[in-house]
Amino acid sequence: MITYAGEGKLVLNSEAAGNYFCYVDGQPQLLFTNNETNHRRLGGRQTNTSPYVKDAFHEKIVQGREGAVNAMLEGTKAGLWYQLRVPAGGSVQVRLRLSSAAIANPFADFEQVFAARKAEADEFYAEKQPPGSSVDEQLVHRQAWAGMLWNKQFYAYNVNQWLHEDPDRTGGEVTMRHARNREWRHFVAEDIISMPDKWEYPWFAAWDHAFHALAFAPIDPDFAKHQLELLLKVRYMHPNGQLPAYEWDFSDVNPPVHAMAAYKVFKTDWKLKGKPDHVFLEKVFQKLLMNFTWWVNRKDSNGNNIFEGGFLGLDNIGIFNRSAPVPGGGHLEQADGTSWMAMYALNLTQIAIELSLYNPVYKSMIIKFFEHFLQIAGSITHMGDDSEGLWDDQDGFYYDVLRRPDGSWDRLRLRSIVGLIPMYATILFDTPTWEKLPDVKEELDRFAVRRPDLAALVSRWRDEKGDEQHLMSLLRGHRLKLLLRRMLDPNEFLSDYGVRSLSKVYRDQPYGYWLNGEDYSVRYAPGESETNMFGGNSNWRGPIWFPLNFLLVDALYSMHDYYTSEFRVEYPTGSGQYCSLADIANALSKRLKSIFLKDANGARPVFGGDPLYNNDPHFRDYILYYEYFNGDNGKGHGASHQTGWTGLIAIMDAVCRMH
Repeated sequence: MITYAGEGKLVLNSEAAGNYFCYVDGQPQLLFTNNETNHRRLGGRQTNTSPYVKDAFHEKIVQGREGAVNAMLEGTKAGLWYQLRVPAGGSVQVRLRLSSAAIANPFADFEQVFAARKAEADEFYAEKQPPGSSVDEQLVHRQAWAGMLWNKQFYAYNVNQWLHEDPDRTGGEVTMRHARNREWRHFVAEDIISMPDKWEYPWFAAWDHAFHALAFAPIDPDFAKHQLELLLKVRYMHPNGQLPAYEWDFSDVNPPVHAMAAYKVFKTDWKLKGKPDHVFLEKVFQKLLMNFTWWVNRKDSNGNNIFEGGFLGLDNIGIFNRSAPVPGGGHLEQADGTSWMAMYALNLTQIAIELSLYNPVYKSMIIKFFEHFLQIAGSITHMGDDSEGLWDDQDGFYYDVLRRPDGSWDRLRLRSIVGLIPMYATILFDTPTWEKLPDVKEELDRFAVRRPDLAALVSRWRDEKGDEQHLMSLLRGHRLKLLLRRMLDPNEFLSDYGVRSLSKVYRDQPYGYWLNGEDYSVRYAPGESETNMFGGNSNWRGPIWFPLNFLLVDALYSMHDYYTSEFRVEYPTGSGQYCSLADIANALSKRLKSIFLKDANGARPVFGGDPLYNNDPHFRDYILYYEYFNGDNGKGHGASHQTGWTGLIAIMDAVCRMH
């Protein structure tokens, strides 16, 4: 309850936290109401329990209805209505102060306290900045982290209560049987969650959430760990092991990146605190075992280690809607779904290796997940002209395969970032670690003898290169170079600002595919969506997306640690110049950072040439971390304040230092 105590003082009483005091400067009109639903406005079957409801401030200020707010100056919501005249070119200052203790003269030392808080913030962020970063780079990093902190929000959603006790629901049991998330009645959220975008209705998505944790780890590793554990809790995770994909359809599927994020957060936390938190890693690993099993049981319809996945967060990247059944029947064997699962198996292998050094009981898990990875590798990398695998020898690229009801199949030769995702299935381990696990090494060597066909398909994981490094990866050197030839071609994926989500070759020559007498075509669109799929509010048909670019950079650095500078690739394709994988990763990182940094003319590409944002002192140094970015000019598109996973920009340099 919030009450007015006179003399510009509001008292906020909480049974859990006690009293807080909010001191108000100036002469605003104080508005009070209760945080209760306005059933009358919703047309529900229940009358309002209070005359003062949550939309009262709108009713008072916009509609001019005096009785909307509580004249007794108390309620569970309070607002301060300032009506100020600001002179042209001038400014007006409003001061507020929140305190856990009563203060006799709250504004006497206001300037000193405000200055002290600013100095503390400066010191905090200065310690997190990469060595040698420029002033402009530091500004970009700091604002990205600040945006992550700002996007924390309390989230409450009790699915069973929502289904059964919503007094405004009409249609009774018939409606409830078809209501969204009806299969998640166990789900209860009442937590502080990192939101992708606080400006929209608060929501979360599983893979966004994992990338948020990576961005948070350097500034608040405990919160990062908490967020990763949150979606694995009993009241979130489905009893069958599925993670909730996103609020408007928990049963859809996001890429399984939780294990990757957990291991990286574990390593960051260890570096910052000087000791490993094996308890956190163990708790996460135990729950991820259930989730991995769900994937194997639900998304591998033929039991051949080729995964359908479905939506996988990439919205309209495919020829048709991957959240819906294939038109005319059949199913889609996805290069990204299968690659994500190969990556998942390797991430769990990596965690099991770490835990085995702490607790030998996890040794069997190393063998289990690495052998599963090899089985997936065998399915995705079949060779030969008559192959049914996802690798295409002719194009040197990975494609989805459409399985028709009559047993026939066809590769969908659409070159998108889906075909680059196999690069993510990459981990390193060093010789000293391997020597501490001789029985594991012996068992895996026996497996390689039993199944030389599988061992030959992936990287030479038994060989040592680099600084005593061993590489577990879907790709051996030859296929890696073929993929990079496409990825680093400016006429295909390589943009001045990162890696596009769709090849640029489809700008002038759209990809077309006939299915059941209907033409499904895909055109390269560098910015906003040109299709109404998913309401036209998302676009993976050309723009640059930060999470997938981040993983590409990280994978290249990892592979360089194994292959060393002896392994060189033409960069850019067609230039005649050859670089190491680390040089390429560093160059891609710079392209991504250049979206936000001032160019030679003092303009930031993210602003898309807008003179106000680029020149006005009130805008030019305040960055907007958009949802995705134009594949040709770097302009921001989509949600303008979705710091979310775009906050990964703050740790791009850290990825380089980790390797």
